[in-house]
Amino acid sequence: MNTKLIVNIFCLFVCLQVFSPDVLAQVTVSGNVYDVSKLYAVPDVQVSSTSGSSDITDSTGSYQIKVSTDDSIFFTYNGKSTMKFPVRDIKNYSAFDISIQAQVKQKYKLLNPVTVYTDNYKLDSIENREEYAKIFGDEKPGIHSTYDPGGAAGLDLDALIGMFQFRKNKEQLAFRNRLLQEEEDRYIDYRFSSKTITRITGLTGDSLETYKKMYRPDYYFVAHSTLTQFYQYILNTSYAFKRK
Repeated sequence: MNTKLIVNIFCLFVCLQVFSPDVLAQVTVSGNVYDVSKLYAVPDVQVSSTSGSSDITDSTGSYQIKVSTDDSIFFTYNGKSTMKFPVRDIKNYSAFDISIQAQVKQKYKLLNPVTVYTDNYKLDSIENREEYAKIFGDEKPGIHSTYDPGGAAGLDLDALIGMFQFRKNKEQLAFRNRLLQEEEDRYIDYRFSSKTITRITGLTGDSLETYKKMYRPDYYFVAHSTLTQFYQYILNTSYAFKRK
């Protein structure tokens, strides 16, 4: 066998290795690992593949591992491993999040805000304010001057008459307060929703409705609490509810 033939065979072998299906089918799978509550990120979880590649989750529970589509990946924490997940069955390689059977207490929770909030409440609130703009307005009845460019200055007669419409002003104020109360109630319903509570606590059906009535928070807390404080409130009150 001459030297030229040997070189050709070697080049062919290298090409087959480089362009083999296994090499071309390499993908990167990434995501986050949460504890059993699905709220706390779990660091130091070993992420492994059946082909031997591995990674360790960082302080935010995130990982990234390069694998073949013929591979499977699994997660190991405190000596216990999860089932193996075939890579070909993973729909989104960049967001493969899992929850493991472990409970971790940390100061901060890693949450996915996309699954928590939508723009529906804000849009409804804006529409409500626009519809009742005169009721929500901060301008109080009084005397105002009117002036058109090129015209004569005068008094705003509607404003002058409005000063003496005490009953109408009182009813308007009551209506404004009622609208504000309804807006606050809708905001509480939006944050303290059945979907959010069920995702965090697992409560459903009659138990869920009873819990919502017993532990419905006030508007001030809902509006001023951080996400961590609000979710911790749901967790703590659900534990108290379940003990009862």
